[in-house]
Amino acid sequence: MSAQEKEGSISAQGMRIAVVVSRWNELITRPLLQGAHDALRRCGADESAIEVIHVPGSYEIPIAVQALARSGRFQAIVALGCIIRGATSHYDLIASAVTSGISRVMLDTGIPVGFGVLTTENIEQAMERAGSKAGNKGAEAALTAVEMASLLAGLKDGG
Repeated sequence: MSAQEKEGSISAQGMRIAVVVSRWNELITRPLLQGAHDALRRCGADESAIEVIHVPGSYEIPIAVQALARSGRFQAIVALGCIIRGATSHYDLIASAVTSGISRVMLDTGIPVGFGVLTTENIEQAMERAGSKAGNKGAEAALTAVEMASLLAGLKDGG
């Protein structure tokens, strides 16, 4: 018996994609946004099909993602933010709320969300993940969103 294997492609041609980006820790989120934008263009997204939405902080990302997912206008969404650990439990609360909020939106709406919200111990780790040593997690999140949108479309179509 042979198994059937399915996977998505990283072609964004014909897709409308929203990118939600936090203004908090903009030193980090700006390069994440640039990485996501570059990745989307490289995989064929039309510039006019990419919509960027700025929110105050990472905590606000899930509600913006939810509104975009429910709008029916996008096949994929990319969430970009940066939460850096501080001296209080605030970090843990925000990171948990953002992660579960985005996860819930995906499961409730069926719209894939590329998770590019960094959770780091310090600014150095964040900078590494925003385009230096550890690559650009914004680009990775964008490619993941496109691949999952492609996969889900194929599963829906039975192909």
